[in-house]
Amino acid sequence: MTTGGFRTVAADVEYDVEVKRSLFRCTLRRVADEDAAREVIAQVRRAHWDARHHCSAYVLGRVPAVERSNDDGEPAGTAGAPMLAALHGAELTDVVAVVTRWFGGVLLGTGGLARAYRSAVAGAIDAAGVLVRRPVTLLAVAVDHAHAGGVEHALRAADPGAVRAVDYTADGVRLTLAVPPDRVEAARTLVAEQTAGTGRLTETGSDYANA
Repeated sequence: MTTGGFRTVAADVEYDVEVKRSLFRCTLRRVADEDAAREVIAQVRRAHWDARHHCSAYVLGRVPAVERSNDDGEPAGTAGAPMLAALHGAELTDVVAVVTRWFGGVLLGTGGLARAYRSAVAGAIDAAGVLVRRPVTLLAVAVDHAHAGGVEHALRAADPGAVRAVDYTADGVRLTLAVPPDRVEAARTLVAEQTAGTGRLTETGSDYANA
């Protein structure tokens, strides 16, 4: 993983595990903050109102991360903690997992419950896939119309994902770039070479991009 990057789920999924006639359905979603995580939990409760339990776990942000888990009526430590352990095991963040259980009439015991809840989340992670996000520096490049095509082509050749936007105005062209922090100076040099020193490059912020 790129230094400073992080891992999250690549897609939103639902994944079912059946254990001794009990159905465990994991709803796995990528979320940006705690409000969004709580809303996913509330949505699952509304959608599956007939189920006995809606256990949850989520991890948000970088280190130190915000972490929460809830057994929702299951014996303490048999649901939320194993679910959180599955998220930790995949090194994920910015993700919420909700496992809805429809009781099948057979008691599973504390060990069986813990295995079932963790298995539901682990299976959902496998189904969703993992997305690695890397830190990038945002840059604004201002060039004249004569150099715009050459600058854009050279930037895309150096890093196909670097150019986020190209805006043409009467006065010139503005390119919005997202490059790894260690490639800012290379981008600056490339723009200078392509424009004979007339292009202007300004750092405007930071973000994350897919690795």
